[in-house]
Amino acid sequence: MSTLNGPILMVASMAMFAVEDALIKTLSVSIPVGQVGILLGLGGVLVFGILARFQGASLLTKQALRGAVLLRNVAEMFAVVFMLLGIALAPLSVVSAVLQAMPLTVTLGAAVFLGEPVGWRRWSAILFGFLGVLMIVRPGFASFDPYTLLPLGAVLTLTLRDLATRRVPDTVASLQLSGWGFAVVIPGGVLMMVLRGDVLVMPDATALGLQALTLLAGILGYSALVLATRTGDIGLTTPFRYSRLVFGMLIGVTLFGERPDAMTLSGAALIVVAGLYTLMREMRLSRARVN
Repeated sequence: MSTLNGPILMVASMAMFAVEDALIKTLSVSIPVGQVGILLGLGGVLVFGILARFQGASLLTKQALRGAVLLRNVAEMFAVVFMLLGIALAPLSVVSAVLQAMPLTVTLGAAVFLGEPVGWRRWSAILFGFLGVLMIVRPGFASFDPYTLLPLGAVLTLTLRDLATRRVPDTVASLQLSGWGFAVVIPGGVLMMVLRGDVLVMPDATALGLQALTLLAGILGYSALVLATRTGDIGLTTPFRYSRLVFGMLIGVTLFGERPDAMTLSGAALIVVAGLYTLMREMRLSRARVN
């Protein structure tokens, strides 16, 4: 059973993140999406601030405004803007599919900016993965929807966040990073409110309940993700990240009436295959370096 703990926790994490996306999309119909982000950020800061305090850490520290941590937080803020707008305005199935390109963009970024070696096989996988993204977004075609560029913006800024995370000092606690991640949702939400000309809305009891469920799903998803990466075998656990695509598409079809066409499904499949190949290749090379 212990061997399955990692994959089970990873699937649970991806399910919670997909539920969080669905709740955000539902809330954005009656409440400005920027306000949804602000409330989500405030709730997350409160929860992770308390947890950090119990571990003897604090979210109120100058480390949040220095070097790689500052870059990470700024990238996270813009990623939140792209992500929330993408969830609100683009089909959830498209958002879920495009997000699967992240492992490929992180590999590309590590090669370009961090000097990590990438062979021709992984370069080929990255190119095929980007072809899958183009099949989904379809720039220049009559069916092109400009809102599909929003999740692509999220992928790029989340990639910058992950690359910056690799340069964060070990003295920074994970709970601090998580708390700061929620904290930057607040200015990101304010930015969205300003750019869209939205005004604050007094949520009713139903909206407040959905907002609380959104926060709960986000925290549970994050917690399960941490447990999955710490308790499970990384090679067995990581591929189950792609289960988020399945959950996202199922929710999009059943709850929001979305109907992904053959091109979107083919592009999503190409991204997943390319990502899995890149993952397996990286694991094989890592084992070879150790031996």
